[in-house]
Amino acid sequence: MKHKLKAWLYKAQAWMKAHRRITAVGSVVLVAGLSFGIISLTGGETAEVTRTEPTSFPEAEEPEPIPEPVTVASPLSGLQVSEEQAARPVTAIVIENSPDARPQSSLNEAGLVFESIAEGGITRYVAFYQENRPDPIGPVRSLRPYFTDWILTFDASIAHVGGSADALSEVGPLGVKTLTQFSFGDSYYRTTDRFAPHNVYTNFDLLDSLNKRLGYTSSDFDPLPRKIPQPAATPTASEIVVPISSFTYQSSYTYDAESNTYLRRVAGKPEVDRESKARIAPSVVIVMEARFSVGGDGRYDYDLVGSGKATVFQDGIATIGTWSKASRSAQISFIDDAGNPIDLNPGQVWVTAISPTQEVEYTP
Repeated sequence: MKHKLKAWLYKAQAWMKAHRRITAVGSVVLVAGLSFGIISLTGGETAEVTRTEPTSFPEAEEPEPIPEPVTVASPLSGLQVSEEQAARPVTAIVIENSPDARPQSSLNEAGLVFESIAEGGITRYVAFYQENRPDPIGPVRSLRPYFTDWILTFDASIAHVGGSADALSEVGPLGVKTLTQFSFGDSYYRTTDRFAPHNVYTNFDLLDSLNKRLGYTSSDFDPLPRKIPQPAATPTASEIVVPISSFTYQSSYTYDAESNTYLRRVAGKPEVDRESKARIAPSVVIVMEARFSVGGDGRYDYDLVGSGKATVFQDGIATIGTWSKASRSAQISFIDDAGNPIDLNPGQVWVTAISPTQEVEYTP
């Protein structure tokens, strides 16, 4: 196109030299027309080109605000979680506490833990999970009949490796949502770095799949009452010792004012998570006195329906009151000496059942 335009201009200039009758004005018009594209090369017609300057510019649109995530209080822990997490079913797991089982995995991520004696003075935990999905969890051990009183309270499914004869005989009649390893072995595995029976573990990929397969997709229960944390300016219960059997299973706590939690020890040693090394540090520690008996096989049987003395530790202080439970599936309540419900701080609650003949000790 450029070559054709140059050739055309050359011919035009030659014609103008040969025809001097064309005025200078005409030459200027011709050159201007060619320069600004007024003359069309294809048809010889003229076209006007109009330049316009914008008188205003559109305003920049404001970016759409990013909505704040919607959170609600977890029915289990009272912490703020997503609506999806709050709707998850509660799953309980029996975790052993013999010296060969320490340190355990993922106790620090439980929303609630109950502690009692299984046999021979050896304590065992029932850890409850809702919003958290830790991996791994264990070691997993067997069921006891009084564990059922806590499991039914929170409408939880329960992961365990078999159980005592009394406990297993109750599972069906009471409608316990059992996830026993005896029937669902593919939802558990054994590690090679610990010897049996202290090496059975699971995780929430496995347990969620099993819960879904069995139809355990929700939990209907009354949450424990909660309050806004109010750390004491001058703590009155900073060191706590909980007697339960021998020193090997004795638990103790040191109140940490900065985090408003209680750093837990067992047999005088800090209790930590096996994988993350995080300290076990519940927000609330409750010691409840409950009658129990010991069978001929050395196994304990607690009476967890009724009432008894309870001491609630939170915010660096101790509140003495009572616990009460109307039935095996009813929610446990804690009442102060004035008859008012004891509201609990959000976060992990650790409940230890001791004999009425024992007494928890604490000092400022």
